[in-house]
Amino acid sequence: MRAVAQRVRRARVEVAGERVAEMGHGLLAQVGVAHGDGDDDARALAEKLVHLRVFDDDAGVMNRALGDVAGTLGVVSQFTLLGDCRKGRRPSYADAAVPEEAEARLAVLVAHARALGVTVVTGRFRAEMAVELVNEGPVTLLLDTRRLF
Repeated sequence: MRAVAQRVRRARVEVAGERVAEMGHGLLAQVGVAHGDGDDDARALAEKLVHLRVFDDDAGVMNRALGDVAGTLGVVSQFTLLGDCRKGRRPSYADAAVPEEAEARLAVLVAHARALGVTVVTGRFRAEMAVELVNEGPVTLLLDTRRLF
């Protein structure tokens, strides 16, 4: 599984003009699921997102995680994170999981993050979403359960 995680002041997700998710201070993760990703990948990514120390402590050092700052985790499905742009001009999505697999893995990620005690909001799977966010810092991190980067 692959994610782009951004520390945000606020974020919201709309589908066809309807607000489906809104959050304040926290971490917004756009997540792509690859062929072969399993529940262990989903739980590992949830653990990483929940426990990432990317929030400032009293000394201004990034030492705090979501739970330490009562932050929210936003999870938005983003299959294009698996796009391979190395050849030609059109990305190949051959590495992306089929929608049914991806939706199941995202459900495990969300459930595990909630079990870890953080508030989680989500976009709508397979929907054309408008994602609006205010990146704080800016802090933006790339995560991959296969540790490709």
